[in-house]
Amino acid sequence: MEPVQYGVLGMIALAVMIVLGVRIFVAAGIVGFCGLWALRGFDKAVGISGHIPYSDTTNYALSVLPLFILIGHLAHHAGIVQGAYRCARAWLGWLPGGLGIATIFAAAGFAAVSGASTATAAVFSRIALPELLKARYHPSIASALVAAGGTLASLIPPSAIMVVYGIITETSIGGLLLAGFIPGIISAAVYASAVFLRFVLNPGLGEATPDPGWKERIETLPEIAPIVFVIGAVLGGMYTGWATPTEVGALGAFIIFVMALARRTLSGRGLLDSLVETAKLSVMIFSIIWGVLIFVRFLAFAGVSSAFAGWIQALGVSPYLVLFCVLVLYIVLGMFMDGIGMLLLTLPVISPVMNSLGFDPIWFGIIVVKMVEIGLLTPPVGLNCYVVAGVRPDIPLQQIFRGVWPFVIADLACVGLFIAFPGIVTFLPRLVMAG
Repeated sequence: MEPVQYGVLGMIALAVMIVLGVRIFVAAGIVGFCGLWALRGFDKAVGISGHIPYSDTTNYALSVLPLFILIGHLAHHAGIVQGAYRCARAWLGWLPGGLGIATIFAAAGFAAVSGASTATAAVFSRIALPELLKARYHPSIASALVAAGGTLASLIPPSAIMVVYGIITETSIGGLLLAGFIPGIISAAVYASAVFLRFVLNPGLGEATPDPGWKERIETLPEIAPIVFVIGAVLGGMYTGWATPTEVGALGAFIIFVMALARRTLSGRGLLDSLVETAKLSVMIFSIIWGVLIFVRFLAFAGVSSAFAGWIQALGVSPYLVLFCVLVLYIVLGMFMDGIGMLLLTLPVISPVMNSLGFDPIWFGIIVVKMVEIGLLTPPVGLNCYVVAGVRPDIPLQQIFRGVWPFVIADLACVGLFIAFPGIVTFLPRLVMAG
């Protein structure tokens, strides 16, 4: 067989293994090694597969992952999330659907100190969902709000999924993180607008909270100080160029830790749990990266990416038609796979094609992350919906899936907006690079 045929067979084998439930890093590593064995021989396959986990993952840039994850766990165990929710509720709760809007913006605030969507959904299932149900929100709407709010952590920096995208495609991680900030805020605003419009049209969907007055609103502002400081450190450090993403990650974790100690909200048990949970999630992600890199090396030797790019260019169709087909593919894959699985299966082939068609890799990264967000909500494998159902088993999963569709439509509208006006995504990275 030709090398390209080996590559195609490898991609099919990987997809089948993932669908059958084989762990991603195991499936990618096995398929990548077997493919290298078939193409280069056993000795070279062993050498390449043994060298990659060390040579590629000792990259300094990857140290940003555990630091970003640590920020989120420290913020959770230090009670900073609860403070952000109280502040959002005081300022926004009196609006139609105000408690839901407060949940969205509080989740966006936590997303700025958490790199994981599922963690955000789990935290707000415990904090916000009881309050929403107490305000007589329908369980379907309340749980969907929490699930959708959790997806914002994929886009708003720091974002673990963006780091994984940057590693697979060799795109600037700092540029990706900067690019995600404005689209993340816009996504939160579109979510909130959808909630507001829905409750204006049907006020009976949930009760508004009493207006607390300006005194109570102002008193809640110090609750969000840690989040504001972390956002300032992350964006300010990367915008001015005085710190790398890894350094601002360390600074963000330090800020959360010091402020938690000053407030005496972080116990020894909470600190230990934060470190252990960070280690577990970091090991899982790094294991996936090892398998991904072996698989990507196999595809490079097979020449799949260049062959596919040449085939697409030979078709002579509009680049935006190709982009549309790619987005449809991600919608379908998102119904059956998690985010990292989608990136692993598609990016080694699709990213070079999109680059050859003239699409900015940072811009395309944000579009892909938005499609991952949609996949976190859509049945039958909408991971955030499963997380909410796991925390609240009294709410049937079918009810949660019924409630997320307005947010899926909002996400699709955001994708259309970012395609029509790509400067929304590229403004901050280009401003920094120009400086």
